[in-house]
Amino acid sequence: MNSVKLTCVVIDDSKTQRTAVAQLIKNHINLRFLADYKNAIEAQKHMEKNEVDLVFLDIEMPLVNGFQFIESLENRPQIILITGKAEYAMQAFDYDVTDYLLKPISQGRFNIAIKKAIQNKVVPMEKEEDFIFVNSKLKKVKLLLSDIKWVEGLGDYIKVVTDDENILILSTMKAFIDKLPEDQFLRVHKSYIINLNKVEKFNGSQVEVCGHSIPLSRHKKLALEEALMNSTVQ
Repeated sequence: MNSVKLTCVVIDDSKTQRTAVAQLIKNHINLRFLADYKNAIEAQKHMEKNEVDLVFLDIEMPLVNGFQFIESLENRPQIILITGKAEYAMQAFDYDVTDYLLKPISQGRFNIAIKKAIQNKVVPMEKEEDFIFVNSKLKKVKLLLSDIKWVEGLGDYIKVVTDDENILILSTMKAFIDKLPEDQFLRVHKSYIINLNKVEKFNGSQVEVCGHSIPLSRHKKLALEEALMNSTVQ
C-alpha cells in the first residue's frame, strides 16, 4: 500500500489545529498535503478546481458547520471528521465518514484513520456494491440494495422499507441518498426515495411501488420517466 497517495485538505477555523493536522499529513508517506482552509465556503470554492481524495474536517465552524459542508458536496471525497466533542460520533457515522478523530489527535490514532482511508481507496467503496451498511439501534446493519422498496423521511429519522422489515435510521434524506446508486434509486418527493426496480406504475401525482402508492412531486415526473427509461433493469 506504500504506492497509494491520497491528496488531502484540512478545513478548520483554528489556525493552530490546521497547522497541526497539516504536519501530520506531510509526515505520512501515503498522504499529499494540498491546502488548508479556515472555513467551508472557502474550501468548497477551491476544491471544485482540484481533485481531493481526503478531507480532514472540523465539525464546529462559523458560517457552515462540518455536517452542512458534507451535505453540500456533489462529488464527495473521503471525510475524516475532527472535533473536541465525543457526542457527535453517532451523527458523524450517519454521514458515512471514513473516521472520527477527537482533539488532540495522537499519532497512533491518526495512523489508524489513514489505514481506513487507504483501504477504501484500494477496495471499492461499499456504496458501489450491492449493499451498504447503516446504523440502526446502535448497530451496523448490512442492507441489501435489492431488498429496499422505498425510503420514507420521518423528521430526524428515515424509515427504510424492505421485503422483510422496516429499519429506522437516524439520518437525513440527503445523506442517505448519497449512499445509493443513482441508476437504481430516485428521490421522487421530499419525503420519499424509491427503488426504480420496484416501480409498477405511475401517473402525474403518484408512483406505485410493490402495491403501495407513494406521492410524486410534480417537478419529479420527468426525472422519473427518464430514470426508468435508462434503468439497466428495464
